[in-house]
Amino acid sequence: MDTSREAIVRWCQEYLGNLLEIPAAAVDPAVDFDRLGIDSALAVSLLIEVEERYGVDLAPEDLFENPNLDAVAAYLHARTTPTVA
Repeated sequence: MDTSREAIVRWCQEYLGNLLEIPAAAVDPAVDFDRLGIDSALAVSLLIEVEERYGVDLAPEDLFENPNLDAVAAYLHARTTPTVA
């Protein structure tokens, strides 16, 4: 599975686009979730899907610290990229 930031952003755009019933390209990764119309129920849905897809536990508080898809993708990418010892 591609865990690059770009791939994570694309997947999140497609997922949120389906939930919001808009084209994935209309989900601007730099715009905050609240401006995209993502309420708490949609945010929880995204958290669940992210955990299932990427194996990364994303707490609701993490969305406040990472309020848009670009920030979430960077957060997930940092946690899915193996570190070299």
